[in-house]
Amino acid sequence: MSKDPLALQARLYEEVLPGGGHTSFILKRGQSLRITDIEGSANVSMMMLNAQQPSERLNLPDTLKGQHTARLQAGHCLYSDMGRVLAAITDDTCGWHDSFGGVLNAEEVREKYGQGRYQELRNGFYRNGVDNLLVEMGKWNLDLQDLLMVVNLFSRVEVDAEGVFHFVPGNSKSGDYLELAAPMDTLIILTALQHPMDPHPHYAPRPVRLEWLQTHSDDSTHACRHARPENARAFHNTERFHL
Repeated sequence: MSKDPLALQARLYEEVLPGGGHTSFILKRGQSLRITDIEGSANVSMMMLNAQQPSERLNLPDTLKGQHTARLQAGHCLYSDMGRVLAAITDDTCGWHDSFGGVLNAEEVREKYGQGRYQELRNGFYRNGVDNLLVEMGKWNLDLQDLLMVVNLFSRVEVDAEGVFHFVPGNSKSGDYLELAAPMDTLIILTALQHPMDPHPHYAPRPVRLEWLQTHSDDSTHACRHARPENARAFHNTERFHL
């Protein structure tokens, strides 16, 4: 976007999510979250749910179908399975976020990177996406049956004419970021691990910076709301939810 969003928002809090780490929190209605790739080539797998009724979850097929896209970038919304907006991507310097790749489980991490056990590596042991997400989900009384599809932020996966997926290394550079604006209280669950299709031969997840911002104007979501008629309807459904 052309305007500096920090000029219109107050920074509430900041922390670094280390490579291999995981966290979860409620992004409150009217707040935004800026996620920044600190070193370049980061990947952050993200789940989203309605914090007030967690049975309402991110629906990636509807998100992509409703916006006629196979990638996510500024101007796009993340739809719930109730046709509401869990978050809107209001700013983005990366330009491509993957919705196909998912996360690796413990066995897949061992096959790809080796043992990496706690007994030898202590806190540097090799973590996996499924377990990281489940640890955070447990804090909100959620379990395996609630494990959802994820968006892999900062990663790019292309599909060729034969329908084969191809991971594009180096999609995100140091300092790239995206901002998510919340039109409802949204439970966000994150883990900073390498994309399952990343060809890098070693376990080397990258850190990201998280910044919570208070939005002082509805202008931040204007472009997302009016990008497509489907987005306008999803915002309407969200606003009706809060009546």
